[in-house]
Amino acid sequence: MAGWWEPVRDYCERTGPELLAEPLNAISNAAFLVAAVLLLRRGRAPDPVADGFAVLVGVIGIGSALFHTLAVQWAMLADVIPIALFIHAYVFLALRRFLVLPAPAALAGTLAFAVAAAVFEPALSNLAGRPLGPLTNGSVAYAPAALALFGVGTASRRFGRREGAALIGIGLLFLVSLAARTLDAALCPVVPFGTHWLWHLLNACVLYALVRAARAAGGPRAA
Repeated sequence: MAGWWEPVRDYCERTGPELLAEPLNAISNAAFLVAAVLLLRRGRAPDPVADGFAVLVGVIGIGSALFHTLAVQWAMLADVIPIALFIHAYVFLALRRFLVLPAPAALAGTLAFAVAAAVFEPALSNLAGRPLGPLTNGSVAYAPAALALFGVGTASRRFGRREGAALIGIGLLFLVSLAARTLDAALCPVVPFGTHWLWHLLNACVLYALVRAARAAGGPRAA
């Protein structure tokens, strides 16, 4: 059980074990809660699937806030598990709503994405001859999600669907968000509070935009 309470010190802003040692990283998670509330307050036709994703955005904010205050192993899981759930569930939703694939094909595509995402970092690290996780501050793990956004968005555009442009634009914002996450450690000597809090703010915008795009592309494809 002691392992669950093992301290984790991954970010520039944290210099000690105190509960409020990461004030910017902790409070910036409020952006996810604001995004969730705004998504749930939209006065469009009912879309339980999009509403479920909106709730998940709020859960992501809570999990991340726990991690950036407690900074222990179990809190890290509370941070990363909802994010992984959102990514994989959204891949399925995007294949259904943007590419209009039948459910079995969308499920197969989601499973293929999960496998590709799992081997992506080890394969790249093997090619590079060095672990890329520490080099990118762990951000390489999110590269498959960015590639999926651009891939589905481009395919949707080629099929004549205007909504695909939204995914491409969100993908570009996600790259900026990833840059803020990646540079946190590298800029620490000159920016003592780091840049990870910017990842939270920008990523809240990314998730908000993703849910809005899925809602806009809903209709019969939501089934």
